[in-house]
Amino acid sequence: MQGLCKFGFYEVFKVVYGDMLGEENAYLWRTSLYLAASASAEFFADIALAPMEAVKVRIQTRPGYANTLRECVPKMYGEEGIYVFYKGLVPLWMRQIPYTMMKFSCFERTVELIYKYAVPKPRAECTKSEQLVVTFVAGYIAGVFCAIVSHPADSVVSVLNKESGSTAVGVLKKLGPKGVWKGLVARIIMIGTLTALQWFIYDSVKVYFRMPRPPPPEMPESLKKKLGLTE
Repeated sequence: MQGLCKFGFYEVFKVVYGDMLGEENAYLWRTSLYLAASASAEFFADIALAPMEAVKVRIQTRPGYANTLRECVPKMYGEEGIYVFYKGLVPLWMRQIPYTMMKFSCFERTVELIYKYAVPKPRAECTKSEQLVVTFVAGYIAGVFCAIVSHPADSVVSVLNKESGSTAVGVLKKLGPKGVWKGLVARIIMIGTLTALQWFIYDSVKVYFRMPRPPPPEMPESLKKKLGLTE
């Protein structure tokens, strides 16, 4: 549910915001465009994710509480009501929105830089396999930055769902500056690999179904003329 909203809405918002900016500004402000589109997409994705995240963490952190989704959901609802599934939504936004903004913007710009400086031929001349290798590498690099940006909020969300009645502020005070960074290396390895695989699978599906795969952005001809870059 989260992936559907995240990747699907990102494609939608990128087009919508790009049309609002116009061709030239969409190119000049493309990093801001990626950030805005991914933040908007993740806002809705987290609404879909929050209940599943709450159930997952409850099962993981309270041994014996429940063993399955079907068992855990009614038990949580009976004890704390519908709020229990969304009490971690704001911290989830704090974790996931910066994470996704970094994930998409870093990926987009890394792909652009790889093709510009590391690949010895234009993207159009690369085979599908070569393009997918670029996708995987760019995805892993993006994942490393994602893990660093989102780790403190991830620590808070985990404790929130583990301890009933806890608040984000209270958890932050309890963990302290060092506590929120505990487990960062393991998270970098996990998120780096996960993000790389997500982008690889996403791009592979596009290749398989012959869906449009836009090339790295190029400066519009109208802007080149304004800057005197064309004869």
